[in-house]
Amino acid sequence: MKAIVVTDQAAGTAGMRLGERPKPEAAGNDVLVEVHASGFTPGELTWPSNWTDRLGRDRTPSIPGHELAGVVSALGYGTTGLSVGQRVFGLTDWTRDGTLAEYAAVEARNLAPLPGDVPFTVGASLPISGLTAWQGLFAHGRLQSGQSVLVHGAAGGVGSMVAQLAREAGAYVIGTGRAADRQTALDFGATEFVDLDNDTLEDVGAVDLVFDVIGGDIGKRSTSLIRAGGTLVTIAGPPEARPANGLAVDFVVEPDRVQLRELVQRVRDGRLRTVIGNVATLDDAVAAFNSTERVMGKTIIRVRP
Repeated sequence: MKAIVVTDQAAGTAGMRLGERPKPEAAGNDVLVEVHASGFTPGELTWPSNWTDRLGRDRTPSIPGHELAGVVSALGYGTTGLSVGQRVFGLTDWTRDGTLAEYAAVEARNLAPLPGDVPFTVGASLPISGLTAWQGLFAHGRLQSGQSVLVHGAAGGVGSMVAQLAREAGAYVIGTGRAADRQTALDFGATEFVDLDNDTLEDVGAVDLVFDVIGGDIGKRSTSLIRAGGTLVTIAGPPEARPANGLAVDFVVEPDRVQLRELVQRVRDGRLRTVIGNVATLDDAVAAFNSTERVMGKTIIRVRP
């Protein structure tokens, strides 16, 4: 099968190439998915899991990408809950070959049904951003209706999901970003917007929850905004500072079928929108990930027409 392959950690995306790899087989509790669309996070090639397995053994050449939407083509021994021919989407294991390929073997529990009225490209754009937003807000941030949320990067892939879900949950949403992101953040559910280049972040006042995707100085300054009993949730690594009278949580997103179902239902209802930027073919995937232009939204690889 055709797949994007990486062998050189130091080269990053410059070391990606299109090649041939053996078609995977579905092990116990796996499904083999005929991939129609795949999502990729440019920074993922810095993650150790792309280069070694759970025991620290080298696993190159490896196939990157962890989001997919496609059709189940085979079931592994003991696999239940899904059927051959079913449309699915989901988030794959970090330490196994990924989704930038014509086929991917995935644990069945990491997938959810993809309704027929949701395009494969949308399905592939949803898992990482959607699950990160859901888990950060509700599992780690314990967001309640009426609370206030400061969302950094509110026009980006994760931030836009956070803003939409928080607004739907009854929170007061304050978004941050560049000046050019203002209207996009407001369209995605922010009531206020802070231009991090020209406005003073501290003027926001006290909030119940900060969702940080930036880290660094912005993350440190955000801790002073959290009111007593509030929470800083971050995906930018362990926080350099913690709230004086609150919690700080850094986490890595996990697959979750129930949450995927919740997310895709909101997409169907028009309550949730993903941000898709460039859509490229598998043949053009290497060029798409080495683009010199800043693309607003997530790059999706359409593996099949």
